[in-house]
Amino acid sequence: MTAQRIGFLLWPHTRALTLALAEEALRVARRLHPEALYEPVFMSAEPVAEADGWRLPGQSWNGVLEQCQRIFLVADEIPQTVSAPLGAVLKQLSRSGVSIGALSAGIYPLAQLGLLDGYRAAVHWRWHDDFTERYPKVIATNHLFEWDRDRLSACGGMAVLDLLLAVLSRDHGAELAGAVSEELVVERIREGSERQRIPLKNRLGSSHPKLTQAVLLMEANIEEPLTTDEIAQHVCVSRRQLERIFKQYLTRVPSQYYLELRLNRARQMLMQTSKSIIQIGLSCGFSSGPHFSSAYRNFFGVTPREDRNQRRGQGAAEAAPVVAERG
Repeated sequence: MTAQRIGFLLWPHTRALTLALAEEALRVARRLHPEALYEPVFMSAEPVAEADGWRLPGQSWNGVLEQCQRIFLVADEIPQTVSAPLGAVLKQLSRSGVSIGALSAGIYPLAQLGLLDGYRAAVHWRWHDDFTERYPKVIATNHLFEWDRDRLSACGGMAVLDLLLAVLSRDHGAELAGAVSEELVVERIREGSERQRIPLKNRLGSSHPKLTQAVLLMEANIEEPLTTDEIAQHVCVSRRQLERIFKQYLTRVPSQYYLELRLNRARQMLMQTSKSIIQIGLSCGFSSGPHFSSAYRNFFGVTPREDRNQRRGQGAAEAAPVVAERG
């Protein structure tokens, strides 16, 4: 059986961790499964200047890139340009049906070439605003990773490993992905649709200390929600002051923000666990099934059951092979 060559096209300043996560997942898979014949190939996207610290592995991409069945563009700092010869080869490979993806800031050169137009792409929260402004034709998400037809992207960090485990699962089954995750002592296999854990001050758009304290209290008390008066007492402000702070920074009163927080947590549990809808409602602070279902429908436009069935149906459809339009 012929090995599948997976090319990693590296830009300067790529971190060792990013490469190690990808390479180790493939190495362990090859050891555990006789048909998981992956051959990682490391190539330099551009000449690397001599510098202190670790040196990127990799050979010239010219004449090597074309021999890869999958390609990942890898960068941990935003590349400024893509050389014309490299861009031409990547576009030709895309047209010929090669699966092309990006890890961390590798989405920038991929988007610059127009190869992400109309695709979903996972963008690290630090770059999200900048990326969406530069590339409005790309459907940028704050998910851990995206697998949209023949485009794969991971936002960076440990999400690189999550994406590689998804590749192993798609190629050789969930059992291999589970075995590799156990070997690497991964606590759990995360789905691509899970959202990045964005620092609280970035999520809120504010570092107001009382607002931060109040939101942290809400996040810590999902199952048994506190009243607005209790939250105000804990953060040492009056109820009126707390409401004014929330309206100023989040354009909603504390109770509305708290409800949205609980509903989003419930939605996450619906997609990631097999718990019953009633169990999820109770664990997110709703007193009964009808109360939970009504609040959920008012906020998301569908009932919890409809949402779970729709999203699982979408996941099954995305797992099926799709012949994408090349461009």
